[in-house]
Amino acid sequence: MATIAPQSVRSTVDPTGKRDNTFKVRKRKSNRTVGDWFILLAAIIVGLLIVVPFYLIIINSFKTAGDYATGGALQWPAQISFDGITKFWNRVNFPEKLWNSILISTVVAFLAMIVSVLNAYAIGIGRVKGRTWIVVLFLLANVLPQEALLYPLYFMFKSIGLYDNVWSVIIIFTVIQSAFGTYLLSSVYGTFPKEILEAASLDGASRWTILWRVIVPISRPTLSVLLIFFFIWTWNEFLIPLTFLVSNSNQTVPIAIASLQGDRLMDVTTTSASALLGLIPTLIFFLIFQRTLTRGITAGAVK
Repeated sequence: MATIAPQSVRSTVDPTGKRDNTFKVRKRKSNRTVGDWFILLAAIIVGLLIVVPFYLIIINSFKTAGDYATGGALQWPAQISFDGITKFWNRVNFPEKLWNSILISTVVAFLAMIVSVLNAYAIGIGRVKGRTWIVVLFLLANVLPQEALLYPLYFMFKSIGLYDNVWSVIIIFTVIQSAFGTYLLSSVYGTFPKEILEAASLDGASRWTILWRVIVPISRPTLSVLLIFFFIWTWNEFLIPLTFLVSNSNQTVPIAIASLQGDRLMDVTTTSASALLGLIPTLIFFLIFQRTLTRGITAGAVK
């Protein structure tokens, strides 16, 4: 498809000496190739594959059990029903589970970010001895499967009396998330301009002042992205909260959703409603911090 550029005026002089102003329209041809159209088609297919599950969750959340049995999963509900949402809300005490998830995810996100900044400051700028091996250890901590941590962590928290306590999960995820944050930020702080640090030192700033008054404000976009990722990753965790939070009053939203699936019977409408209620908080969180996430990812792309 051709696009028309703004009109340009061309002035010429005829034999009689008069000036003739004619308008020429410049046409710019599209340079899209077959590969570009293939990538666009692939992106549309991937988008549909992502949207379809959300569509199924929404339409089945507002069906009755009889409506689902009659029309199946793909048919629109004959009438809007909130039975599935009400049943899940009352059965698992959803406000309590929602508060637990928000509390754990928020505390972990902020604590992990603070620990990551302190570690990365010592490794990336402080230039501690054995810096490379320390970064490798943090990298190995990221690839270590959680199943290998369950028994030693269970034994440790059982011994100190923190088993079945939300603080046990907060401590575990703070360490896990800060391992990734330290690995990422240490690489970023390792390339930090030395001129800025030397100028701050000449002005009499201490190391603590340089960290919180110089380094943290400059790296704020990166820290914002880490904060958002830490929150979402902790919110979606299932195995460790399932192992360490056995009391019903301490459980999180993913555990409450999984509790609806029995061995021989599963209410599809209630399960869809639970998935919808579990999705809405993270969706709201993402929409609120969408601009922050975009600015953080694109920071440094344009000088």
